[in-house]
Amino acid sequence: MRFWWASQNQTYRHETEGSYLWSPKRNKDGGLNPFYEFMRELAPGDIVFSFADTWIRKVGIVQGYCHESPRPTEFGLLGERAWNDVGWGVSVRFFPITKPFRPRDHIAQLRPTLPTVYSPLKETGDGHQRYLTLVPDQMAHILGSLVGSEFTSLVAAASEIAVDERSRAMTDDEDTDQWEDHIVDDVKGDPILTATEKEAVIQARVGQGKFRKNVAKLESYCRVTKVNEPTHLRASHTKPWRTSSNDERLNGENGFLLTPTIDHLFDRGFISFEDNGDLLISPVAVRSSLQRMGIATDVRTNVGVFSSGQKLFLSHHRENVFLARISEKRNKINQS
Repeated sequence: MRFWWASQNQTYRHETEGSYLWSPKRNKDGGLNPFYEFMRELAPGDIVFSFADTWIRKVGIVQGYCHESPRPTEFGLLGERAWNDVGWGVSVRFFPITKPFRPRDHIAQLRPTLPTVYSPLKETGDGHQRYLTLVPDQMAHILGSLVGSEFTSLVAAASEIAVDERSRAMTDDEDTDQWEDHIVDDVKGDPILTATEKEAVIQARVGQGKFRKNVAKLESYCRVTKVNEPTHLRASHTKPWRTSSNDERLNGENGFLLTPTIDHLFDRGFISFEDNGDLLISPVAVRSSLQRMGIATDVRTNVGVFSSGQKLFLSHHRENVFLARISEKRNKINQS
């Protein structure tokens, strides 16, 4: 379990009542933002302190993992010019606390526990304009004591969420399914595409039809498990179908043939690949589950070479799907 601080001034009501956190992926200028990148580290059972208008009034429990998500329609004009249409979304259930408090009023107690990097609060007790940042355990302990005895119940509930695999799987999939269903409707109503083209694009969503044939021209087995029986392989998009152009949705270099479990891990960002073929494993992935799925987590795994086109799509996957930790990307962020 990890503890987080979300500064939600503009979006507080939408997010806490809608049970989610949402952020853009990048700054307006295209640069990486550590306080958006932290979204990719959230895991089921983590605790979020909700900070808005100088007060902490609610505490959230993370219900699932981070995933690509369209900008919430209820935001209206909020961030319309600064935020892209597709960002990071995480399901979080927020609970109002009995005795809201202002961290500023307790800064003497909190100040010694403030992190030296990415602190949510200034030395004065005023909040930084930082969307999401990690709270050290010592600071979380003090914040929990300020919340009161109900914090113990919240932590206990969070621990149950962390092991409730069925619940979080349903939570993670529902939003994406609804988003893609809406895109399918758009494809069906596109006046430019022919009926045949529409069918090909829609079939590509589930890895079938023309897309699968195009992938099979380049790939003949699962890169991770080495299974080569077509019946047991799925054509999986590298750049997700939902954010690809119609040409990219059918591009054979934008996909791999993977066994169902590996397809799931790749699609949800628990694994990815370096350009040199090395398998990447997300730090939020449950190692014991990956091992049962046939992935060796204690040795280096290389899955072979990629074409230049495949590398281009893999770059997108690592930057926009893979659930990496900010400590692994800090140098890139500082350079951008």
